[in-house]
Amino acid sequence: MLRRRIRLVVAVTIAYNVVEAVVALTAGSVASSSALVAFGLDSVVEVLSAAAVAWQFAAPDPEVRERTAMRLIALSFLGLAAFVTVDALRTLLGGAEPERSAVGLALAAVSLAVMPGLSWFERRTGRELGSASAVADSHQTLICSYLSAALLAGLLLHTALGWWWADPVAALVIAAFAAREGVEAWHGDACGTPIAELVGGERAPGAPGR
Repeated sequence: MLRRRIRLVVAVTIAYNVVEAVVALTAGSVASSSALVAFGLDSVVEVLSAAAVAWQFAAPDPEVRERTAMRLIALSFLGLAAFVTVDALRTLLGGAEPERSAVGLALAAVSLAVMPGLSWFERRTGRELGSASAVADSHQTLICSYLSAALLAGLLLHTALGWWWADPVAALVIAAFAAREGVEAWHGDACGTPIAELVGGERAPGAPGR
């Protein structure tokens, strides 16, 4: 039952983030917005992260694939951080002012409303199942809500006050979050929490102990 629930939330997360990535990357390219492009790439990483968890739970014994899934999630974070940092710094140093984007504002607002709920559901299920990779993926989803707030703030400041530099600064905030989570996932942590604590919540009856 719990594994079926994990597969369901992963499928919903993948579907939502595919749409989010397409919209954000398209709008970001049109507006030359580093923050929107960064957000779109984060959505791509969300898809890769959720796919890693789906791959893990497709195995007869998901624990065998646990560490590999964590490493895949970590590499996705670190790749995002590197690309976004370079792009944001290029925009800042080049002084290239991005265009305003109503589509970007709407997307950030919708994501800020949707992502916390998805994260909570997957985190709860992952802890019940005792899966560090599922909980790590739920933190990635939660980070998406933080990044939605950063994106929304950057786009609003640009739109309302003409602060064009707020856009690449928001992108750098996204990169910093991604880098931190990548390092922690690589070392087997999620948001600085050891795996033993991470999955130490309620377990399903019959689930293996530590």
